[in-house]
Amino acid sequence: TGLFGSMASRPRTRKPTSSRLPRPGPSATTSAGSASRADGTYSEACLEELARLAEPADVVALGPGLGSREDVGFLVRGLLAMLPNKPVVLDADGLNVLAPLKADGLPERSGPLVLTPHPGEFARLLGIPTAEVQSDRERLTVEFCRRHKLVLLLKGHRTVVSDGQRVYHNDTGNPGMATGGAGDVLTGLVAALIGQGLSAFDAAALGAWVHGRAGDLAAGELGQVALTAADLLDYLPAALSDERRATSDERKQEGGATNPSL
Repeated sequence: TGLFGSMASRPRTRKPTSSRLPRPGPSATTSAGSASRADGTYSEACLEELARLAEPADVVALGPGLGSREDVGFLVRGLLAMLPNKPVVLDADGLNVLAPLKADGLPERSGPLVLTPHPGEFARLLGIPTAEVQSDRERLTVEFCRRHKLVLLLKGHRTVVSDGQRVYHNDTGNPGMATGGAGDVLTGLVAALIGQGLSAFDAAALGAWVHGRAGDLAAGELGQVALTAADLLDYLPAALSDERRATSDERKQEGGATNPSL
């Protein structure tokens, strides 16, 4: 379980495809080995400890590596309920333990919630075949977001991001990124952008673009076949630089002044 906190900077106000990233402030990452039962399952004490540790963080990323036991569902639902105002990015096992997600399957929350499923995980949440998801990606994403009042990033070719009102289709990325751990990198990236002050929708849309751009840069140098999640991390700084440069060029075309500090 990763708990990620960072000092918030000024919020982003431009559209997701041409954002201005806030400059990162001091940040802290906390991960905890927490109290569990004798059989290794998560206990109520564990849930309370994790909720306490997460309280000072700006955002929580939850799911990768948790496993699929019944007690993981108890932990995920418990943290969502105990941190109702906290932005949460939910992925991987954090999604699987909620499937299929019923109308009342999520606790009442005021804080932003971002889900980042691949098509198979989204299909399990909906209780339908993956092929049905792939044949109607945008409609199913938008309807799901409206029903559950959250942001969803549906991975895959031309990743779809929606909050139930707006829709963003991403155009970066390549098949080489279909490798273990690549989705975990995206989870952390979206959480980090929320921690820097972006809205949940903007963080998901921008995170998808930067993540895919890092994959494209890595594939250009290393090829797609041998691409690993660690390679994506190595190319994130260059991808972020490309995003800033594209934003600066767009602002010049619009006749606006650029900010030399970005």
